[in-house]
Amino acid sequence: MTYQEKKSIVSLISAVLIFVSYCLYKYPQYPEDGLESTVTFHFWGSFVLILALFSIVAHILISIIFNIIFRITTGEKEPAFEDEMDKLIGLKAARNSFALFILGFILSMGSLVIDLPSNVMFITLIASGFIADVTGSVTKLYHYRKGV
Repeated sequence: MTYQEKKSIVSLISAVLIFVSYCLYKYPQYPEDGLESTVTFHFWGSFVLILALFSIVAHILISIIFNIIFRITTGEKEPAFEDEMDKLIGLKAARNSFALFILGFILSMGSLVIDLPSNVMFITLIASGFIADVTGSVTKLYHYRKGV
């Protein structure tokens, strides 16, 4: 298994673990007030902002730990360059990820247009971000295994 495949698997697992652990942490804090209260909007705003920060920091730490463990176990360094195939795979993964996030964004705005509660908009937006992150990792793994 190549370095890129292992990195994609670690990225996929870490994305799922980060999202699930954060959701389990925040779920008990969900406000029981009315659906459209200021407290509910504060909850969702802080949910999104803290999830973004937590996810970025966790991904950086996991990447550093992965590189250290990879170097210790294999004795190899992380590849210092990207060839055309790596760039093409990265672009395809970014395209798929971006497309799913935009679809989720449109669905979340559509939920407001058809007068669904604002919670539906936030949940759809957060879920589309998570699905986009997972899709990017899966796309990279797929193309590194099957080719471009």
